[in-house]
Amino acid sequence: MDSKYANNAKIFKALSDSNRLQIIYILSLGEKCACRLLEHFKFTQPTLSHHMKVLMECGLVSSRKEGTWNYYSLNEDNAKELLMFLNELMLNNKKTIIEEDSKCDC
Repeated sequence: MDSKYANNAKIFKALSDSNRLQIIYILSLGEKCACRLLEHFKFTQPTLSHHMKVLMECGLVSSRKEGTWNYYSLNEDNAKELLMFLNELMLNNKKTIIEEDSKCDC
């Protein structure tokens, strides 16, 4: 499988959780400390850590440590690549597919 599809499948899997989608939305507004992220949810810090690990492993979120606090931000370059992939997948190929379907001999 093309690595582009494998990498994006990993991202889609990470985004299949509604809490992680909400985290992405919050981080799209700017960098947040873990304690500020927790204010939006009814789960514990270890659960937040798990969600953040998944989002960092797929490349959508970056982190930095300042003292004892972790700060998280959206990896905007990877988010833009995901949007471009979705655009290519869902929109740009329509013309090509329609042209190819019209040539079908079946």
